[in-house]
Amino acid sequence: MISIKSDREIELMRRAGQIVGDTHNYIKKYIKPGITTIELDRLAEAFIRKCGATPSFKGLYGFPNACCISVNEEVVHGIPSNRKLKDGDIVSIDIGACYQGYHGDSAWSYPVGKVNQEKELLLKHTEESLFEGLSVIRDGIRVGDIGYAVS
Repeated sequence: MISIKSDREIELMRRAGQIVGDTHNYIKKYIKPGITTIELDRLAEAFIRKCGATPSFKGLYGFPNACCISVNEEVVHGIPSNRKLKDGDIVSIDIGACYQGYHGDSAWSYPVGKVNQEKELLLKHTEESLFEGLSVIRDGIRVGDIGYAVS
């Protein structure tokens, strides 16, 4: 069942999402060859906590970290480790933050250093698909219509 949220609840949801977005903006400047995925995770967790939130994923079903971080061909929800990022990698970072009981969650993929043209196009086209889906969202639309726009 979907419940109608109060203005206060919507504001708390918005704040949780803003913290996630701010966390992405904060850590993306650290995404460079040589950094480990666990270092990125620690930076993100510290930032989330500084914002007055807690990492949504940490401890969920035993997940040990604040973020899910996957490199190249790894499927989403990778566990951060001592793996160093290399020039030409693509790193996907899924961040969740809980603020006063409300969760924000967002995953983005980033190039590490200089990526080849194929990877550059992959990142470009997937981002365009995301925004195509967002452009059709309005009151009364069906989820399938969003999926169609993305495809």
